[in-house]
Amino acid sequence: MKRRLASAYLSTLVSISLVLLLVGIAALLLINSRNVSDYFKKNMRMSVMYKPEVTEQQALLHQKELDALAFVATSEFISRERGEQEMRAMLGEDFLSVFETSPVPVSTEITLSPDYVRADSLELVTGVIGQSPIVEEVVFQKTLIDALNTNLGRISFILLVAIILLLFVSSVLIGNTIRLNVYDKRFTVHTMKLVGATKGFIRKPFLIKSAFLGLFAAILAIIMMVALLFLLKRELPQLFELFTPGMLLVVMGVVIAAGLLICVVSTYFLVGKMVSLDKSELYY
Repeated sequence: MKRRLASAYLSTLVSISLVLLLVGIAALLLINSRNVSDYFKKNMRMSVMYKPEVTEQQALLHQKELDALAFVATSEFISRERGEQEMRAMLGEDFLSVFETSPVPVSTEITLSPDYVRADSLELVTGVIGQSPIVEEVVFQKTLIDALNTNLGRISFILLVAIILLLFVSSVLIGNTIRLNVYDKRFTVHTMKLVGATKGFIRKPFLIKSAFLGLFAAILAIIMMVALLFLLKRELPQLFELFTPGMLLVVMGVVIAAGLLICVVSTYFLVGKMVSLDKSELYY
């Protein structure tokens, strides 16, 4: 019985920790969703390609006009020489040998204000920029932008579904653990009932043990979340900078509160149900 009880506690601890890890990730996205979304949107680049006959001086003057537009956050001029170097890096050193003149035009790369990185706004932006007589075309990754705007909602929904499923699994495991614990102490519980102990008095030791279980699970979840954040810092250091220490402390508090709530509330109702059983029913 003790081995089964220890195994049940371990599986419950791991299950609750996974639930709380997802709760922590969801809280990070919820609290910082605007900043995370703006980070990706600010890194979406749009290329303004000029006509072949346009000189660099004309393009630089047009860049200043772009900087004055409300929806342009930053701009960077790309000379013909730099464009050729980038093409050589992608296509090989001798790619220009098949052309009599350089096919690489001068261009300006711009990033937009986050509020304009939407399908309807992008049509307006490309229309305004494309009105210039020296602009050949405006190029941007429409599919990537569409995916960014739609997948943020999908990710939140997937996290919500996963949290609900894991909450259900955790509730089942907590129930099994409490039943094993009550069964292991069935004679003590029955004796306490015979001498007139209230449900609250009987619940107290189970609730304390459950609170410690929730606290340990929360600490384990926080450790896993911090490890994931350090991996994120190594891969995307700019994105990691969005997560401020104050916001991380708030998320950790949410994880601890959620761990205590899941375990204590589940234990409160389960122990109340188990204590209400007759002596014969308690043994099965």
